[in-house]
Amino acid sequence: MTRRRMLQLQPWLYRLLLPESRHSLRQRLLIILLVPLMLLLVFNSLITYAGALIYSNRVHDDSLTSDALTLQQMLATQDPDGRISPQARFLLEYDPGGHNYYSYFSVRSARHGLLAGNNTLQPPAGLGRLSDAPRLYDVHLGHRSLRAASVTMPNTRDPGDILTVTVAETLRDRHLVARQILLLSIPAQAVLILAVFLLVWFGVRTGLRQLDPLSARLALREHDLSPIGETGVPVEILPLTRTIDELFARLRNMLALQERFIADAAHQLRTPLAGLRVHAERAQAHPDPATVSDSLQHIRQLIERANRTSSQLLALTRAQSTEPDAAASTRLDLAELIPDLVRRRVHEALAAGIDLGYDGPAEPQWIEADSHTLQELLDNLIDNGLRYAGRGASMTITLAREDANICLGVEDNGPGVPDEWLARLGERFFRVPGCKAEGSGLGLAIVQRIAERHHGSVRYRSGDAGGFRVEVRFPAT
Repeated sequence: MTRRRMLQLQPWLYRLLLPESRHSLRQRLLIILLVPLMLLLVFNSLITYAGALIYSNRVHDDSLTSDALTLQQMLATQDPDGRISPQARFLLEYDPGGHNYYSYFSVRSARHGLLAGNNTLQPPAGLGRLSDAPRLYDVHLGHRSLRAASVTMPNTRDPGDILTVTVAETLRDRHLVARQILLLSIPAQAVLILAVFLLVWFGVRTGLRQLDPLSARLALREHDLSPIGETGVPVEILPLTRTIDELFARLRNMLALQERFIADAAHQLRTPLAGLRVHAERAQAHPDPATVSDSLQHIRQLIERANRTSSQLLALTRAQSTEPDAAASTRLDLAELIPDLVRRRVHEALAAGIDLGYDGPAEPQWIEADSHTLQELLDNLIDNGLRYAGRGASMTITLAREDANICLGVEDNGPGVPDEWLARLGERFFRVPGCKAEGSGLGLAIVQRIAERHHGSVRYRSGDAGGFRVEVRFPAT
């Protein structure tokens, strides 16, 4: 059946079951409760009919047994030959309800065969001995299903002979009585289910009003992203409010990052912009070629500084976001990736007068990471060495396996960092006092945040042969 055909045949069921349907919570709850109640009514009706039929069968079986015993008594007291008087025949075939449900009887002799009644109505097999209680059984007479009762008695005119008296009736009256009982019970059940439904509707309506105070509290908020908390919140709504609180927390972090980025940008770009203005005014005030050339050279340096600062601010903001994108993280072999990244920076190291090298294992070293942010981490470490190690220095990138971690090290033999300042490395905008090289103080902060996002750690210490060493440890996979 096609989707269009479903919509034409059962539009309400289509709207209820398909995910794009839109219903109020009250409607959904009432529909979810109404359908089981209707099914319960049908199921209860079936049970009621089955119970009524059992009751009707029991009553009619008792009546049938009584008829058999009555006919047996008539034969014993009135006509030992087995002939049925017209009065007895009328009583057997009379239907007091006027339903024409048909009744049958037969009187058979063990020696002489049928004495009276219907020839096709046979007694049950094995009923050849005298018995006091009638035997009930089912029998088919043509296309009719019958319920019969048979009882045996001695033939007083023929000693040794046994008479079998059988009375049977159709099942129509039994089912008619069961249907009447069912029709009498359905209205009462329907009224009961309607009352239950009204109570459920009232309960759902009253229960949903418990959300009104929470809605009013949220409506009063404008820029407040504080947690909703659990005070006055129904237990069933706690998962929703906790999810909203988590969303508020992420929004607060994002807004805090945005405010920090704006503040950092204003702080870091103020000096380059002021310098640009000074040198532009200087070139305008002294238009001689030497002054203009010197001003343009300073302007170029300030632009490069502002460009680098803005790039690092953006990188720091990305690194400070909550969690890395799971889709961007892949299984990386650092033994293959790190040498390739180092190779790309060799020409810059040669231009800065620094000997850049790599020392690592040949076997694969696997971690789960984002290749782009990992490249940004290594670039900042190399930039830090190129900027502060000084010309003539050497810098070595190392890779080693340490138990369950993989250690990426960057070591140079430059002037190094005094021990009292090692603990502050990684702070935003922190620069070692007395350092004359230009920088923004963001490189190691970016490294710190990227390592934390990949569940790693960063350690700063003096190099084995003097200088400075940074170690970044990642969990191996």
